[in-house]
Amino acid sequence: MKLLNDFRLIILLCLTLGLAPFFPEPHLWGKLKWIAGGANGMQPVDWFDVVLHGFPWVLLIRIFILKINKKNVA
Repeated sequence: MKLLNDFRLIILLCLTLGLAPFFPEPHLWGKLKWIAGGANGMQPVDWFDVVLHGFPWVLLIRIFILKINKKNVA
């Protein structure tokens, strides 16, 4: 559980796995545009790819929410 709360590790994952491959555009960004366009022709492997590249970003958002809630409680 400690790994899921390590801010530096999550940032590293977002900048590497979350954005790879970088050229011509980040892979996750291309997939999100594809989904926003209706996800026509997406295969199960494409959905898995969205989950794989998006998971570090979900963890980062989770950490931010936990930090905000901790400040509001104290």
